[in-house]
Amino acid sequence: MSDRTNLEWREALLSPQADTALTDLRAILLRGLRYALAGRGVTESDLEDFTQDALLKVLRELASFRGEARFTTWAQKVAVRVALTELRRRRWRDVSLQDLLAEHEESDFTPAVLTDKAPDPGQIAVRTMMMEKIQRIIAEELTDRQRQAMMAVMQGGMPLQEVAQRMGTNRNALYKLLHDARQRLQGRMMREGLSPDEMLAMFSEA
Repeated sequence: MSDRTNLEWREALLSPQADTALTDLRAILLRGLRYALAGRGVTESDLEDFTQDALLKVLRELASFRGEARFTTWAQKVAVRVALTELRRRRWRDVSLQDLLAEHEESDFTPAVLTDKAPDPGQIAVRTMMMEKIQRIIAEELTDRQRQAMMAVMQGGMPLQEVAQRMGTNRNALYKLLHDARQRLQGRMMREGLSPDEMLAMFSEA
């Protein structure tokens, strides 16, 4: 039943006879996801899949539950994260990394900090010069792999896990690749008299 205490949920799910608790929790997660994802075009089959994946994740992370909230509230938050992660992954499923990079190569890499839609007329020349410099620095300072990762994550908006998978690496290695790229860009910008705070705002840690 959903009115179990946190301790009762934990004991029931860890019990050899956990079927009843699993059935109850599955119903709670499915109901919560149906409400949380309303209006997102998610099918009932999707909800069933998300619920099953979430149930497995809750069981894997059960040891990390500290009891600071109701167990069902915590479990539903886990389920929503699982579902949203999968929906983001699906968004990029049919987009190749090569197509994404080609798209940005055609339009050049323009940092978000430099794309003010209504700049002060007196700043246009300065911004244009800065854009040219940052594009040149990225092209000259980063390795092809660093540039690919930065384009995909920072400019293209592709999720880290998806980029890592496309590049044949893992999330931790991708973090390291992006960190090294930021460090190289910051060092080069300082040598050229540019402000890292302004120019690297779009490269802040995720």
